[in-house]
Amino acid sequence: MNFPILSESKRIEMLQPPEKRARMVLDTDTYNEIDDQFAVVHAILSPEQLNLEAIYAAPFHNNRSSGPSDGMEKSYDEILRLLDFLNVGHDGFVYRGSTEFLSDKETPIQSDAATDMVDRATANTDEPLYVVAVGAITNVASALLLEPEIIKNIVVVWLGGNPLYWSHTKEFNLAQDIQAARVVLDSGVPFVHLPARGVVSHLHTTVPEMERHVQGKGKIGDYLVEIFKDYHKDHFGWSKVIWDISATAYLVNSSWVPTELVHSPILTDAVTWSFDNNRHLMRVATSVNRDAIFRDLFLKLQQAN
Repeated sequence: MNFPILSESKRIEMLQPPEKRARMVLDTDTYNEIDDQFAVVHAILSPEQLNLEAIYAAPFHNNRSSGPSDGMEKSYDEILRLLDFLNVGHDGFVYRGSTEFLSDKETPIQSDAATDMVDRATANTDEPLYVVAVGAITNVASALLLEPEIIKNIVVVWLGGNPLYWSHTKEFNLAQDIQAARVVLDSGVPFVHLPARGVVSHLHTTVPEMERHVQGKGKIGDYLVEIFKDYHKDHFGWSKVIWDISATAYLVNSSWVPTELVHSPILTDAVTWSFDNNRHLMRVATSVNRDAIFRDLFLKLQQAN
């Protein structure tokens, strides 16, 4: 697939953290675990910083699904459940994504999510559309393959893979669809990488903190605490990482997710990173301000109820 060539100056300009309310869509494998739910809630409760235009259900396959299609459908249903708890309408707002992973780097998977992403990216070119992805990046890669020109209009923010210094990058989101990850990394689209291990893995919270700051904050607060507690049987000395709020936090306040510009890596067949300093630049997160991010989420849940 041949993608348009962006100048490095244009790419760097688009990769500057947003200074005003960001147009965004959220691509999420919501039922895969319990952290996507927090990212959905955080995005919806941040209207002053985020103009959330649509939510897309992403495929996943683990012990909570029988395959990528089933995972996508369960994620779609979970998104609707969250919106109902928040009293948010979902007509024209939630879209089903891919029912399978990419088989190669050339063939997109048709879906309502990919089509809508292309439509939104091309309908308004005055300001970038931030495509925030917190699952397998199949829908995003498919949209890029359907209409390569959208790399001029979007910035992809993805939680996927491990840091560039890690011995491997066999993280769940990336490993689910390696071909899709390659499409995005190689396309030249302005790209913000949120690595899992050692970076966003600092976003831990505990049952006592959830009970203190989330329990009783409406139906949505009670639901978040319920799924948090159900995730693990023994809560003694236990904490849980809520990975995906790093992605919404980056757009709410980029100072909470410090980043730097680096050359885009090459994803090898061994699912490791390889490097070529002739490749285009991307932005990569180096740390997260755990306390500021959770404080923002807790305050917004409190203010909403």
